[in-house]
Amino acid sequence: MNDKLDMKSVDWTHKNAAFIAEHFPNCVTETAEGIKIDFDLLQQELSADIIEGNKERYRLEWPGKREAIVTANLPTTKTLRPVREDSVDFDNTENLYIEGDNLEVLKLLQESYLGKIKMIYIDPPYNTGKDFVYKDNFSKDTQEELIESGQKDEYNQRLVVNPETAGRYHSDWLSMMYPRLKLARNLLTQDGAIFISIDDNEQHNLRRLCDDIFGEHNKLGVIANINNPKGRSDDKFIATAHEYIVVYGKDSAHTTVHGFEPDEKITKRYNKEDTNGNKFREIDLRKTGDADRRSDRPDMFYYFYALEDNPDDLIVSKEKAKYPNRIEIVPLKDDNTDGRWRWGFQTAKDNLDAVYAKFMPTRKIWGIFEKDYLEGRPPVKSTSSWTHKDVNSERGSEQMIELGFDKETFSRPKPLGTLRRVMEIGTLPKEKSIVLDFFSGSAGLCQAMFELVSSGKRDLTFVAVQLPESTPEDSAARKEGFEKITEIARSRITRSSAKIKKETNADIDYGFRVYRLDSSNMQDVYYKPQDYDQGNLDIFADNVKPDRTADDLLAQVMLDWGLPLSLKIEQVEVSGKKVFKVAENSLYACFDSGIDEDFAKAIAKDAPLRIVFRDSGFKNDTAKTNVKQLLKQLSPETEMKVL
Repeated sequence: MNDKLDMKSVDWTHKNAAFIAEHFPNCVTETAEGIKIDFDLLQQELSADIIEGNKERYRLEWPGKREAIVTANLPTTKTLRPVREDSVDFDNTENLYIEGDNLEVLKLLQESYLGKIKMIYIDPPYNTGKDFVYKDNFSKDTQEELIESGQKDEYNQRLVVNPETAGRYHSDWLSMMYPRLKLARNLLTQDGAIFISIDDNEQHNLRRLCDDIFGEHNKLGVIANINNPKGRSDDKFIATAHEYIVVYGKDSAHTTVHGFEPDEKITKRYNKEDTNGNKFREIDLRKTGDADRRSDRPDMFYYFYALEDNPDDLIVSKEKAKYPNRIEIVPLKDDNTDGRWRWGFQTAKDNLDAVYAKFMPTRKIWGIFEKDYLEGRPPVKSTSSWTHKDVNSERGSEQMIELGFDKETFSRPKPLGTLRRVMEIGTLPKEKSIVLDFFSGSAGLCQAMFELVSSGKRDLTFVAVQLPESTPEDSAARKEGFEKITEIARSRITRSSAKIKKETNADIDYGFRVYRLDSSNMQDVYYKPQDYDQGNLDIFADNVKPDRTADDLLAQVMLDWGLPLSLKIEQVEVSGKKVFKVAENSLYACFDSGIDEDFAKAIAKDAPLRIVFRDSGFKNDTAKTNVKQLLKQLSPETEMKVL
């Protein structure tokens, strides 16, 4: 049995091929390069018609789509390295801030966060012709991969301007978005949803792209976000006053979409009180509008009998009855013809305490009214048009200024109102959930989340991802000392959390763990032993690169073993060795040298579920064998791996 960790992300191509091989074994064939899928046969298996070459069909195509699919499936050997000095309360916080190319990061999160993210919000490049798109180039050699994020030249840089005159203007944007959305979908919970801000430049393509990835039936809606009510004066024909938020669910049959707390416009309607002081509004139980006649729904015409001096005391009957001391009440339309009630008879019978009789002087008849209480009322369903003042784009810059930043530190930050609202409808009040933003910019979502959690309305943690783009040389950000956008974001998280804590005194998790994308902790020989001969293997006596720390190794082990990076980490000493304890006994990791039988006996007392060592960390080969055997005997449930 192989006891070595893979130390690389999920190989989706391999997993998908294995799935096909299991379900369509006749579509698997052997080639000089190994097992391959016979796609002609597979295509025929999935069709009731005879397949004869290419046929026209309705689907989204663009130059580079196949490469984008391959890009999404390619595994990565990169890793995330913890940066304790830039973090706040590293060992205890559950919030993550990750610096690096979001495509690589999404690949690394595939196992640890598969099906665990409740809500994703992203504000990607809009492809206006002036902003940037990512150029994903996987043909770089090993030396090039070591260049941080790649912003050096047109061949290495991850971000390039995509002008409207470019021959692949829309195609490049689609190729950038496709693999990221495909990987993001994997991370959503079954009832989760993704919210994507976009404008007119790519809104049409984004929707078709999401139809392709999520399925058209999983489109939950498109919100017109009125972020500039006056309209953009520089627009040539029509002054644009809005952008869009495109919303898709992982599975619309299970997706939960919440709503907003009622605002003053709604709460002021609840202007009545019962004897216990509970506020309610009255709603006529008579059906109005379409299909409101007795003949439309005869079964929803029935009789109420009320006491004039006690209108809460009601009797309901399907048939006309005689109650000498009671008033008979039926649903009469304005023209005094028979109408019908909104409730069926059984519902009315079961909820008599929720309705009461009332004399209507203008019509000179009695009616039945429902008591709709303010407390416990359902949230207000979001409309497809947000005209709220707090989504105005000007508020975004003002909120940065309130934290002590210059107005020009970060261009066009999203207003907190927009970010709070997507979390309000994308998550549930009493459910602990993770929200993800992998185009996190100035980390506005993190501040908005702190505000929402501190109010007691949600129990959330965040995962924010941002490429460490350099700020322009003569920019306001550079003058403030911020060389990278990620530095602005980390400062914003720290400043906003301090501000919110001071204002609310709420006892919540204000910390965040910083991780930085980097090349693997492992020497190249770990992944490609066939490329080295015995003569030069001696220089790789240790699989681990010499500049990597125990913290670095722990992060990569957690990712490889599918453990969330947000789990609580403790450091303890066992038999003189430093041991990391992750989530109590979920994982023990010791990367010290000199591991022997005495250490194995000591660690077995805690019976960890998993334990990992460096391959070179054992006292000798005999100790490695003995440690493995001792753990099997003394803690049989413990799974041991080495790296």
